[in-house]
Amino acid sequence: MDQITFHYDTVLSDVHMFLPNARHLMTRLNHVGQPGVYHMFRFRMCAEKSREKDTNTSQDNVGEEGGEGNVEPCLDEDGDLDITHRYVTVNTPEACTTKGPVCLMYESNLFTEHTMATPLEDVGKQVWRGAFLLADFILSKPEMFRGATVLELGAGTGLTSIIMATTAKTVYCTDVGEDLLSMCKRNVALNRHMTEPAGGEVRVRQLDWLQHDLCADPDVEFSWAEEEVADMYDNTSFIIAADVCYDDDLTDGLFRTLYRLCSNFTHTSSIFISIEKRMNFTLRHMDVSCEAYNHFRHCLSQLQDQVDGRCSFRVEQLPSNFAQFLLYERIEQLVGETLTHIIITY
Repeated sequence: MDQITFHYDTVLSDVHMFLPNARHLMTRLNHVGQPGVYHMFRFRMCAEKSREKDTNTSQDNVGEEGGEGNVEPCLDEDGDLDITHRYVTVNTPEACTTKGPVCLMYESNLFTEHTMATPLEDVGKQVWRGAFLLADFILSKPEMFRGATVLELGAGTGLTSIIMATTAKTVYCTDVGEDLLSMCKRNVALNRHMTEPAGGEVRVRQLDWLQHDLCADPDVEFSWAEEEVADMYDNTSFIIAADVCYDDDLTDGLFRTLYRLCSNFTHTSSIFISIEKRMNFTLRHMDVSCEAYNHFRHCLSQLQDQVDGRCSFRVEQLPSNFAQFLLYERIEQLVGETLTHIIITY
């Protein structure tokens, strides 16, 4: 896995290129012959422990940190991931009290299986910085998403859905393509150590932006059960999408899907989209431009301006000063947008 062969249409995420001391563990070849690899991403999230338990943190709750970069997942005798957690006390005024909860940073590991150096049509099998930015936002606002029902569009490897399930109750993790969804399902199973203690559940389902209806055929893997469709429409409070606007046709499909979904909601919801502005030299402009992002902004404006008597949208840009929990380069080209979907009633 040290040598990667690049073709003219090969795309490689910067996340994979700039990981320090990365060591990749090859798992399998998918149906088109692409190698799947494991990677471990270390991150921190807020946790609470009682003062009595905290006194033993240095001996009982602090595990040895592994080496930098990739490590091979360790399995216990039942075949489950054996994860060592590490607690780090945060020096805040609340932590200095003799009784009550202590604010800690809970250090954990997120494992993903993904594919490196894919053709453009398979970029969902890679991990992208936009997913990290959205994951950081989720981890910085756990009270916002606690106990919620969430729908992710274009989930790819499932990284953001898994992070969301550490605070949300139900996450519908959606994309298209049996091979990609199977990889996503394996990643959800790999990270049960994160979601199960929090009571969150990730359901991997197919949702094609170019199709009008959800697939509800019980003979098709990753199809929707009738009760899931009803739950999604009745209870979804948040829709999230990370780094999915790189092709104008897909961007159009995304916004049509957003409008169609929200038009069937009976309540106000919020939509969070992260995107990396990628600069390219174009012959049309004879200059460096960011056409994919410009088209995304155009679609945002169209959605905000559209009022049909059923719902409306308000668009705001997310602040960029929320905490960083995952290890990656948060470049200035990473931006987040929030859309508030408002039901119009009479």
